[in-house]
Amino acid sequence: MARKFWLNGKWKSSGDLLSVTNPFNGSCIDDVYAAEDKHLDEIIGSNFDAFEQTREMPAWKRARILQNIAAGIEHRKTEFTETIVQEAGKPISYARGEVERAVLTFTLAAEEAKRIGGEVIPLDLNTASEGRFGITRRFPVGPVIGISPFNFPLNLVAHKIGPAVAAGNTITIKPSSQTPLTALLLAEVISESGALPGQVNIIPMNNSLAEKLVRNPRFRILSFTGSDSVGWQLKGLDPRKKVTLELGGNAALIVDKDVDISAVAKRAVAGAFAYAGQVCISIQRIYAHIDIFEYFLTAFADATRQIGTGDPMKEETVVGPMIDTRAADRVETWLEEAREAGAQILCGGKRSGNMITPAVLTHTTPDMKVCCREAFAPLVVIEPFREFREAVALVNNSVYGLQAGIFSNQYEHILFAFRQIEVGGLIINDFPTYRVDNMPYGGVKASGFGREGLKYAVDEMTENRLMVFNTMGF
Repeated sequence: MARKFWLNGKWKSSGDLLSVTNPFNGSCIDDVYAAEDKHLDEIIGSNFDAFEQTREMPAWKRARILQNIAAGIEHRKTEFTETIVQEAGKPISYARGEVERAVLTFTLAAEEAKRIGGEVIPLDLNTASEGRFGITRRFPVGPVIGISPFNFPLNLVAHKIGPAVAAGNTITIKPSSQTPLTALLLAEVISESGALPGQVNIIPMNNSLAEKLVRNPRFRILSFTGSDSVGWQLKGLDPRKKVTLELGGNAALIVDKDVDISAVAKRAVAGAFAYAGQVCISIQRIYAHIDIFEYFLTAFADATRQIGTGDPMKEETVVGPMIDTRAADRVETWLEEAREAGAQILCGGKRSGNMITPAVLTHTTPDMKVCCREAFAPLVVIEPFREFREAVALVNNSVYGLQAGIFSNQYEHILFAFRQIEVGGLIINDFPTYRVDNMPYGGVKASGFGREGLKYAVDEMTENRLMVFNTMGF
């Protein structure tokens, strides 16, 4: 029987079915009901009506709902893990890690619900303002429309629901059509958490219906994670709406000459190819100092050949399938275009079904798609640099700016990079694929704007309001 969606505190069906396919073996896992235009008013109305209650909900109650969600995920973590593996093709070790992160995300959200504060501002700065002071407080903005991608079908949903509930907002989540089962499993947990009807809706739907929700002025916030082309297009549908866009990138790593090359190469391989590179901050470009370039290139390629590929249910697998045939087709085309234009593929790039073995390229040019576009795939470009400033310029030669990484023991280089590299986050002596769920996470340039990470997302989903007191009387 097809899975129903969670709307206004009830499980609902429709006349529109969506099939969910296992990207590794092509089998149909299940069908889910998708919302139709006839559900539009109920979606909007349920969030809007529930907001009248959630905006006044005390902090302890918001925190308890979030703690209950965290506990529910923990209780069903094996089921969540296996669902992620089946519908997303994510290797089981990484799927297990995602579930653990989601527990942390909701736990952090519960903590943030208790500490949304303000400040007292002295205003008696001139004679006309004598006897006056101000108090600020953050208030929830209103219903949120959250749109999440396939690659983290649990934790990126958590990063939208968690801060929305913590702030006192309501939210409707449109999960990825490729991975809705994990989100609907989360809806089961939420249904037992004490959340109000309409406080959280989780609803698979087509893009046309999602656009209608984005356009609707009753939704006060859009939180979108996905491709840059779709994100910027959605932002333009309602320029008055508060928007957080996390739009991916093509993360770069600088390897200075004074580091342990073998150790860095092994660490960088994990940051490049985990989950077939289908992570917004997977390493796509590496710039290694010319003095160690050949050694690093060889060490990286050797380590790449040794990583596990194949069945995502096996513990040793690092590189599983691409999410679907279209994604695999695109990567295969980009690799061939690069090879025909003079790039050298040192290893990998072989395809079988949706599987592509991890590819290492060099002798590329910045205009090749493997360099300038977001690959979201198991491929890495490695090129040399002579001066550190040159490496920084190469990193910045991108329309994207999500995260970057540096391996170096020269602090003048590190501080120069922090001042000059145009990214939302710079990771020192680790790969740019690093993220922990309380840190501010987001990008600049085509990678979007606004920040996730619970405290910072709560700020995005609330508005600062000022009250001024005149103690002199009237």
